[in-house]
Amino acid sequence: MDPTVDPRAKSFVPVAADSHFPLQNLPYGVFSPRGHDTPRVGVRIGDMVLDLAVIQDDGLLDEAELPDGVFACPWLNPFMGLPVPQRRLVRDRLHRLLNVDEPALRDDRDLRARALRPLAACDLHMPVGVPDYTDFYSSREHATNVGIMFRGAENALMPNWLHLPVGYHGRASSLVVSGQPVIRPQGQTQPVEGAPPVFGPSRLLDFELEMGFFIGSGNPLGEPVPVGRSDEHIFGLVLVNDWSARDIQKWEYQPLGPFNAKNFATSVSPWVVTLEALAPFRCDAPGQDPAPLPYLTEPDRHTYDIRLEVHLQAAGELQARRICASNFRYLYWTMAQQLAHHTITGCNLNTGDLLASGTISGPDADSYGSLLELTWRGTKPLLTAEGAERRFLADGDSVTMAAWCQGDGYRVGFGEVTGTILPARPLPPPGR
Repeated sequence: MDPTVDPRAKSFVPVAADSHFPLQNLPYGVFSPRGHDTPRVGVRIGDMVLDLAVIQDDGLLDEAELPDGVFACPWLNPFMGLPVPQRRLVRDRLHRLLNVDEPALRDDRDLRARALRPLAACDLHMPVGVPDYTDFYSSREHATNVGIMFRGAENALMPNWLHLPVGYHGRASSLVVSGQPVIRPQGQTQPVEGAPPVFGPSRLLDFELEMGFFIGSGNPLGEPVPVGRSDEHIFGLVLVNDWSARDIQKWEYQPLGPFNAKNFATSVSPWVVTLEALAPFRCDAPGQDPAPLPYLTEPDRHTYDIRLEVHLQAAGELQARRICASNFRYLYWTMAQQLAHHTITGCNLNTGDLLASGTISGPDADSYGSLLELTWRGTKPLLTAEGAERRFLADGDSVTMAAWCQGDGYRVGFGEVTGTILPARPLPPPGR
């Protein structure tokens, strides 16, 4: 067994039994001590953040032969692009340093004071500088539900859906870290079928429960990534909320797909969980019929058992209500297949690129990963914690998503991704 995921291992840093961040996790993020404008890379352990720049400067990672200052920067990218064995050596060393039986950090009061910081005294930042962002459509349940709503049960899935992972290129510049508010977008919609479009704030604002993975080592232009070698290129996973303006989307999406309905904000969680931490939670992926083409046929088809939840706190209410419970393992197209298909043309992915899953819906009504499905296109409103009705999101509503893997007496999790809807802003006066 990989010692870094041994369920018996404990840290000298206190970790609550229900924490997402025990010694077996050690996710990477970017933080700055409150009151300072010097972001740097850290690792989460319980409710503390280990400053990796301090650890490296003190020589505790020398055996990994890291580039100078690789953690003293505002992005994870320089570290993500290192060879996999080198990154794993860092993880091994950090696991040993934080172990209850290792005195090097535990017994050095000065070093602990400089390197371990309370999470409450830190500001969290976007963990990765994202050059490009691709969003897939990999949940069969979600695609079927949407297809039934708009095309009927007999034409629910488009002819290509069972043969390839459908995706589109998103907007990397509007990716935001958890906690940043989301301004209601404005655009063209067609409220009355056949009538001219109108302009104004979106009235059908929605969330989408997704997960995404960051590319570590990219691939050269013209060299596809084989489906069986995806793990060499995936650095880690985050939670993703791909906010969507359904009324803008309905009017604009034909014939080229999502555009303004998606480009105003996509929220990601601040802690990147590595494949090594997720390894104990590997499980079988759903069967595929028809069998995919050879370049999408996986020699070791698997996914991960990651529990997902969505909580909605309506504007003016003090409590949130869980409105969705789903699981990453429901996805029909795996990360390996998404990566292989994305690169099969020779498309070059770069360090830091984000590939998101698309909405993750399960087989039951309470596992649907969007309000579009939960309220069935607004025809079945759901109730908030205090009894208000919601078909789509109102100004002041907050959406919080959580994700974790459940081990034997411990969890390996992602924390949360949250966002609050702000009213649309007045348009500036027309230019000359």
